Amino acid sequence: MSHIVVIGAGQAGSSLVARLRKDGFEGEITLIGAEPVLPYQRPPLSKAYLLGEMEVERLFLRPESFYAEQNITLKLAQRVSAIDPVAKTVTLGDEVISYDQLALTTGSDPRRLPAAIGGDLEGVHVVRDLADVDAIAPAVTEGARALIVGGGYIGLEAAAVCAKREVKVTLVEMADRILQRVAAPETSDYFRALHTGHGADIREGVGLDRITGEGGKVTGAVLSDGSELSVDFVVVGVGITPSTQLAEMAGLEVENGIKTNAQGRTSDASIWAAGDCASFPFNGVRIRLESVPNAIDQAEVVAQNMLGAGKDYVAQPWFWSDQYDVKLQIAGLNTGYDQVVTRKGEGLTNSFWYYKGGQLVAVDAMNDPRAYMVGKRLIDMGKNADPTVVADPEADLKPLLKA
Repeated sequence: MSHIVVIGAGQAGSSLVARLRKDGFEGEITLIGAEPVLPYQRPPLSKAYLLGEMEVERLFLRPESFYAEQNITLKLAQRVSAIDPVAKTVTLGDEVISYDQLALTTGSDPRRLPAAIGGDLEGVHVVRDLADVDAIAPAVTEGARALIVGGGYIGLEAAAVCAKREVKVTLVEMADRILQRVAAPETSDYFRALHTGHGADIREGVGLDRITGEGGKVTGAVLSDGSELSVDFVVVGVGITPSTQLAEMAGLEVENGIKTNAQGRTSDASIWAAGDCASFPFNGVRIRLESVPNAIDQAEVVAQNMLGAGKDYVAQPWFWSDQYDVKLQIAGLNTGYDQVVTRKGEGLTNSFWYYKGGQLVAVDAMNDPRAYMVGKRLIDMGKNADPTVVADPEADLKPLLKA
């Protein structure tokens, strides 16, 4: 009987094996994960886990009983050391597992600070999994001093959680503005004002020179402008890199992640990839999406294709971020935009609409689910939105869907 092995027990891996069973695969399934816990939802800072507002059990995508009921062999806290695509085997410790088809859903790894500048000091954290969040939690106490390195969404979410706990927050961003890589200046301005309004010290155009410490523990930081800070802990949010080590060892093609075709198949006909680790063709270019929705949606399409569906994955990008009392929802990809239209609502309600060559390509919606819903549907359907209608806060957006 056919055996499918999935390496990587995060959102993509868990979704892939569940879809295999849903679509009637009756062969053997083995799901391998390096972490010692069940596959879980995106927890860390934006989901209130660190604030104690969400129990760990609520984070699990599926309870342990699901895997037993579906006859899925779950191997956690175990790392694959080798893949032999010729013999079609996976080496797991002293165990060698044969497969008929293999899926790599290995995710991504957070970038860490070099040890040479203090990155290995106690109290310097990254945020990627439950263990990372658990390690930070004891330090997030009223009156503590936190340095957040990186002004992307992870850094801003970390800053928001810390500020809500009355931690003194300093965030440094080496680029000219926060969110420079992923959003328009309008969105950067919105979130800068939000964070400074909650007492955070946002420093843009300033990098980290080094972290200082005593007895192996962080005590301070020196910034690129020469300023010095006293610091109790550091959260590093400077991006991620796709986990491609196993793919490279197996001789698979790698291009900004594990290179796949439109159906999720790698350069080896028996090996597939999905999630943060996989790059795929999209609108004539090759991209890699770092988001929970993509991990799940792509994994489900790959599962169908492993069963012979022959279906291209057509990404419909969307993202979210929770900061203080603001829910940011993003639809589409703003790459190459040349115009931004602002739709201002009441209070913190706002949205920014991105156009490229006159065509709507993305929407950033803050506390505005209606704008997000309409924008996402328009983008998914390939329709446009009249900028004059979008800019008028009194105009009803729904008729745009019928235009």
